[in-house]
Amino acid sequence: MELHQVRYFVAVASTLNFTRAAEQCNVTQPALTKGVQKLEYELGGQLIHRERLLTQLTELGKEVLPMLEHTLAAAEAVRRRAQEYRQKEVAPLKIGLAPSISVSLVLEPIAAIAKFVPGLRVELREGATKKLVDLLLGGEISAAVVGDVQDMPARIDDWSLFEERYVAVLAPTHQLANRPSIGIDELREATLLERTGCDVAPKIRGKCFAEEPPHLGHSSEHDLHLQYMAAAGFGVILAPEHMPRLPGLKTIPLEGDPIWRQVHLLAAQGRRYSHALSAFLKVARLRDWSAEIAPERQAQNIASVPARETVSFFDPACTNRINASVPNGVGTRRRITVSHLEPEQHRRVMCRLE
Repeated sequence: MELHQVRYFVAVASTLNFTRAAEQCNVTQPALTKGVQKLEYELGGQLIHRERLLTQLTELGKEVLPMLEHTLAAAEAVRRRAQEYRQKEVAPLKIGLAPSISVSLVLEPIAAIAKFVPGLRVELREGATKKLVDLLLGGEISAAVVGDVQDMPARIDDWSLFEERYVAVLAPTHQLANRPSIGIDELREATLLERTGCDVAPKIRGKCFAEEPPHLGHSSEHDLHLQYMAAAGFGVILAPEHMPRLPGLKTIPLEGDPIWRQVHLLAAQGRRYSHALSAFLKVARLRDWSAEIAPERQAQNIASVPARETVSFFDPACTNRINASVPNGVGTRRRITVSHLEPEQHRRVMCRLE
């Protein structure tokens, strides 16, 4: 069965006239008739009753017409999509997010690259880190943003974006809501709301509940569901500091900040990056992730910034050397200012210079 045969039959079915169908398909009538006859031979039955003044579909023709119309429409859609891709009218970007990573982290980078990547079309997928790594290696996603990583395959590029702590999220009416910080002993007495499939759950249990399991209340795969439960007073959520929250909820640090994790950006090695992926990786790596830190911690970090010096370093994702103004001191986490992508705009990035 060939597509032009299907197109000829669909044209005859819509016009019920071989002459008009031939004109519609821009072929001669004998060629159209021969194509329909070949289709009938392949399907093993007559599709059209041919009479001098009347043309009608047979029962078989009526039965297969909807399926052949769908086949023809799908083929046209594939052809249009391929043409759009060749003309760069569509720039697909598939990003994987681990369960503990909020979509809010990638919104600003996506908005930034949308300004200079025409036809950007983003698809977000959620999954455990191991699953996302498999999808990266299989080419099913372009990049991934995950939490702490272990046993990363050598074929995966891994960039650390920033470090964040976990905090308690609860209703203002909760008995712990007026604490300046919540101790581990108090946390062990509280009812926790659990994010199903959370990749940080083993670390939380190891740091805070090594001696006895936590008191678990309700659970959900969706953070927003848990937040509504917390707002209703059903328990406490342990969430990453960057996680967007409902306006009525309170955020309280844990005493001693026992739970920290790194947020990583992943991509597969040895592949030619698309324009959209290359732009996303550059913007994400050069972004000022300190915006994800709570305001009071930002103030502490800024107050402790030492004198600054100017250095030059080479970014492997770029083709040029970048001049940066950084604080003095070796082996400390520092905020640097860089010029990249668009010369008139300055982007900021948190990094560690060894």
